[in-house]
Formats: sequence, C-alpha cells, structure tokens
Amino acid sequence: MASPTVAANAYAALARIVDTGGAAKGPDAGGQSFGAVLKEAIGGVLDIGRKSDAQTVAMASGKANVMDVVTAVAETDVAVSTLVSVRDKVIASYEDIMKMPI
Repeated sequence: MASPTVAANAYAALARIVDTGGAAKGPDAGGQSFGAVLKEAIGGVLDIGRKSDAQTVAMASGKANVMDVVTAVAETDVAVSTLVSVRDKVIASYEDIMKMPI
C-alpha cells in the first residue's frame, strides 16, 4: 500500500516534468531529456531502497520501530513496482516500433 508521502513525491515529480515541458521539449529547448528523467527516477528508487535497508538494520539493532520498517519496505515495494511497470511499457513500445513497416 502506498503511503501519502510516496504519492505526494510521485505527484511532485510529475508536476516538475509537466512544468518544465517534460518530453515535449528537447535538451536544446531547456527541458530534461528522457534519459535524465529516467536516471533521476532510478536514483530515487535506489535511495528509497537504501532507506529501507537502513531501517531494517536499525530495527535489528533495536533502534527503530517496526512500523517505520514496514513503511519503508512498503515504499520500496511501490517504487520498484512502478519502475518495473515503466520498464515493461518501454519494452512494449520498442517492440511495437520495431514491428512497424518501413
């Protein structure tokens, strides 16, 4: 289950992309490239995973609350699931483009 924080961060990231023009603008027009957006998203997933790992280690040493660990693991699950869904869509789009007649 997604926490309100994860949802707020996702909406904020989407708003930044829309405000800067996202994919509609090329790198020369001042907007971020698709590669930069993708790299930023993967970095965010890695950061969430590291936070989850840190919470798990803290709980094992008795310094963290079980609820904090469960929340961190759930946020990681949502982030990884989202990343996998985007990957699947990119691959499907690539396959559709490759099937197009020239």
